[in-house]
Amino acid sequence: MGLLIPLIFIVFCCLIIWKASDGFEASSEYLGRNMTEGVRGATINAIASSMPELFTTIFFLLCLNDTEGFSGGIGTTAGSAIFNGMIIPAAVIFVVLLTGITKNITVSRKVILRDGIALILAEVLLIYLISGSTLHWWHGLILMTFYGGYIWYMLGSMKGAESSEDNDDPEDEEEDENEEVGFLKALFTLNLKAIFIGSKEINTKNAWALLLSSMFVIGFACLMLVRACEMIGYGAYELPFIGEVHGLDIPIMFVAVILASAATSVPDTIISMKDAKAGNYNDAISNALGSNIFDICFALGFPLFMYCIIYGPIQMSPETIQFSSELRILLLLFTVLAFFIYFTGKKMGILKALMLIGIYIFFTAYISARSMDAAWANQISEFLTGIYNLVH
Repeated sequence: MGLLIPLIFIVFCCLIIWKASDGFEASSEYLGRNMTEGVRGATINAIASSMPELFTTIFFLLCLNDTEGFSGGIGTTAGSAIFNGMIIPAAVIFVVLLTGITKNITVSRKVILRDGIALILAEVLLIYLISGSTLHWWHGLILMTFYGGYIWYMLGSMKGAESSEDNDDPEDEEEDENEEVGFLKALFTLNLKAIFIGSKEINTKNAWALLLSSMFVIGFACLMLVRACEMIGYGAYELPFIGEVHGLDIPIMFVAVILASAATSVPDTIISMKDAKAGNYNDAISNALGSNIFDICFALGFPLFMYCIIYGPIQMSPETIQFSSELRILLLLFTVLAFFIYFTGKKMGILKALMLIGIYIFFTAYISARSMDAAWANQISEFLTGIYNLVH
């Protein structure tokens, strides 16, 4: 019961995030209608779909405070980055190829190089920046500054390449898809698009209202998600009308890196799959990579910056330092490996999808074994720690 109830909460959170992500997708598509393919995926789509990671990190810091909160935040962002880099491209490949939408998926090498190199640089920055036992506000500021530079480059790289066809399509699609839905039904099913737009034509005003309302709903779901992860990590806790129940009695970072990260990646997955079905393969892949850059630099940097400004520096325990260090090295190694999988060959096929899924299965198995102090996982942990000490 101590595990079943929080797992039900997590599934419920996934459903809420999934429904709210429809509003994200509609509003971000309209607001980014003047951006070129690839740029929209790496900026508007990536930021919108990464709000769960940002909210989850904020709530981890506010609810758990200091070391435990930061470890939950870094676990969520790192786990989400690995999920986005492996599962989302694999899901895109399977959906497109197995449904017969196309026989070949070709992604611009320019997009892979641009976003892949930026992501690797962000992860290297994270490794070197967050070292030692104390975190300060300027750590978060540097991470946010890096993301600001990335956005500046992305917007500058468009160079007016938008076509009038790209500008018109989102509006036409929205007009075709808008249907009259009763308010109570829309409210009960969390159909935010029907509540804020309905049968009306989408415009900048109601698109922003839809985006902000979606953020609020997802923020509520993320608060529940943090509480559910906290319950799973407890050794024992009290539930109303039930009494004392037991969790796994493990650090919150182990829970966040698998469960919270997967739950917060729901919008990224949905938006990328919809882009892929529409033939926007560059957007589908760049959304996944751009979301990772946002997660590492802003979803982690902004809460860290604000928390340290308000409450002062964060003191990390030796256990948090060790696991976060090996997690960051593992994230970098997997990202480099995935980058070569993307870049090798001109097309994305089933074999590449299976390789990416295999990497994520290994990652999940490692984290689970690490939480149980398995011998083989500890050997890998020592190897990763050795790499971390070497580069420092």
